[in-house]
Amino acid sequence: MFKVAILAVFLISIQVYADDDMASCPHHAEHQKQVDERGDRVMGFDHMKTSHHFLLKDNGGVIVAEANDSNDKDSIAKIRMHFSEIAESFSRGDFSMPQEIHGRVPPGVPEMTELKDKISYTFHESEKGGEVQITTQDERALKAIHEFLRFQIEDHHTGDPTN
Repeated sequence: MFKVAILAVFLISIQVYADDDMASCPHHAEHQKQVDERGDRVMGFDHMKTSHHFLLKDNGGVIVAEANDSNDKDSIAKIRMHFSEIAESFSRGDFSMPQEIHGRVPPGVPEMTELKDKISYTFHESEKGGEVQITTQDERALKAIHEFLRFQIEDHHTGDPTN
C-alpha cells in the first residue's frame, strides 16, 4: 500500500510539473526573450505591436499575423512581406526562418521538407496583415504540419487550441 501511495504522489507531481508550462524553469524566461528577439529580427515586425496565431485545420493549418492597430501601416506591410516570403520558402522546403527564430529545428520540419511536394502554402492578405494557409491531402504531411503548428503555439505562447 505504501508503494502505491508513493507512486501516486510521484505521478501527481509529474503532472503538476507538466501543467506548469515551464513557468518554474529558470531558463524559460531567457528562452522566451530570445525567441521574441530573434522573431522580431527574422520576421521584420515587432511582436509587441502584432498578434500571431497558429491554427490547426482538418487539411493542414493557418499561420496568421495581424497588426494590433489597424492604422499601423508599417507593421501591416512587414507582415505581408514576411508571410509572402514564408509561403515561398516553405514551398521550397526551406524552413531556415523558423529554425533561426526558435534556435532549433521545429518538430515536423524534417517531414514537411521531405513531403514538400504534397503540401501547399498559400499567402492571403487580411485587413490588418496576412495569413499563410497550409494544406495537404497526405496523412503523414498532415501529422507533420500539426506537430509544427503545435510547437509554434507552445513556443510563442499564443494560447491557440492544439487540437
